[in-house]
Amino acid sequence: MPTFFADQLQQIASRILQGAGVPSEHAGVVAENLADANLVGHDSHGVIRLAQYIERIQQGFNDPTGSPQVVLRQASLALIDGHNQLGQVVATQALQLALEQARVHETFTVLCRNCWHVGRLGFYTERAARQGFVAMMAVNSPAIGRTAPWGGLEPRLGTNPISIAVPWRDHPVVLDMASTAAAEGKIRVAYQKGESIPEGWLIDAEGNPVTDPATLYRDEKTLMLPLGGTMGHKGYGLGVVIDLLCGILSGYGFARQDIPRGANGVWLHLIDRKTLMTDDDCDEQIERYVAWIKSSRKAPGFDEIFMPGEIEQRQRALRSRDGVLVPDETWQRLEQLAANLKVSLKGI
Repeated sequence: MPTFFADQLQQIASRILQGAGVPSEHAGVVAENLADANLVGHDSHGVIRLAQYIERIQQGFNDPTGSPQVVLRQASLALIDGHNQLGQVVATQALQLALEQARVHETFTVLCRNCWHVGRLGFYTERAARQGFVAMMAVNSPAIGRTAPWGGLEPRLGTNPISIAVPWRDHPVVLDMASTAAAEGKIRVAYQKGESIPEGWLIDAEGNPVTDPATLYRDEKTLMLPLGGTMGHKGYGLGVVIDLLCGILSGYGFARQDIPRGANGVWLHLIDRKTLMTDDDCDEQIERYVAWIKSSRKAPGFDEIFMPGEIEQRQRALRSRDGVLVPDETWQRLEQLAANLKVSLKGI
């Protein structure tokens, strides 16, 4: 498997996107998000996504030259119409607006519609947390998803992820999770690596477990399962409320047949921590809390208890030093994508 550093992955992504007609400024925004996902160990949201993005552009669903527009603006709320721009471009504008206004109003909410896959949510919430804001973000899939409702055998929801980040010194606590048993991208990574997946991620049309990830991409009747296993009603419930927040309230909708999978309705909410307490007071309380959590006696097979986002922090340090291993299948697809777009990857 070839190894690349984050800046190299960013260059690869930017060149391929520009080859598909994405303006350089927008290509840089998307490329940074993808490379950062690889850097923190979430290869499911890294450069593996480029083929999907280029396909949507070529199909005419994405308009990489579109200009996101604020169509509703209130004292503590805004709605952005992405005009089918790439999701990272829309979400970055939403975050910038939320940061500016939350500094003035202590809290601010932005909803987005008509935008595409925004990438890893923790990328945005962590950035806000590093600037002193508690950040909450969720996205739904307005197109018909591949997730079964609890007790059902037909697709009704998307993976509907959520992220919450809380400022804490130099390393915010960052929760970033899908409401399904696994993010679709993790299944895609296993597929490209030729690996099997655990039972409990996928089922067939009759409800039987599926462990071959290729089945999800070859058989439309294969379904993803809500988070929770035998308690899957909890993941299902989370997915439902995310559809309501991100799809209904934004006006982007749900179960739409006029757009392919990959679009996102967005809900982003920030709270200025300094409104509630001083940074030092909060940091000290979190420090005591983290110590309390980690002091628990370890269960068999566990050497350490991690806080949300801590594994990603370690992966960032490790991969920043050693680089990111890109699976051969993924790299071959990127090379083919570049060739089709007449893009040179030499010199990277």
